[in-house]
Amino acid sequence: MELRVPDPAERENLSTFLTRALRIDPAAVVRLRRRGPHQVTLWVATGFEALAARTIGAELSVADVTVAADTLLGAVSGGAARPIPLGYSMDSAWRTGLPPMSGFTHVDDVPARALVELAGRGAELADEHGSGHGPPAGLLEQTVLTVTGNGETVEVPMRVVFALTAMDFIPHAGERAVPLRIDAAEVVRVRATRTWLRLDARYGSVARRRGPGLPLLTG
Repeated sequence: MELRVPDPAERENLSTFLTRALRIDPAAVVRLRRRGPHQVTLWVATGFEALAARTIGAELSVADVTVAADTLLGAVSGGAARPIPLGYSMDSAWRTGLPPMSGFTHVDDVPARALVELAGRGAELADEHGSGHGPPAGLLEQTVLTVTGNGETVEVPMRVVFALTAMDFIPHAGERAVPLRIDAAEVVRVRATRTWLRLDARYGSVARRRGPGLPLLTG
């Protein structure tokens, strides 16, 4: 199994995505799914019961596979634009379903600054009330934004906002970012299906099943 990413910029995008995923979970696995002849979507779990994704220009030798993120990052860091070996398949380590490739309704756009401000306030509360196991469950489940448009009303919980900022998908929105550094015109697009919520930022997307958390696959 191999991945071809001839464009150096796209190889850098792949490395950045994997590095951020491993910062959240050093044992992360990444799911690669062919999106077309020259595009591949990368998926990782974020630890917030939400999935993070980024699509890059690439060619995948198989339709769908899960591999160790650290192994793939090491192979990408080799440098040259030769095919990237994927290592051993770890399909059994991927235990959640993926959202559909299409069928999402564009609900509305939200200023990126607003989401970073929400994440900042949430982080302060987590520091104050959290424990060694992370932020309180009540804080993560709290609806921090309600978005309405195109006949849809979507509730965005704090855990989805945390996932978006933890992956640094908003430009200049690193840990403890200052919202004013973010361009006032920068937006995050809110999309939804009947069963999924998705936030699309400049550098990637975060998706979560609407209602309870991500269901485990049973077989």
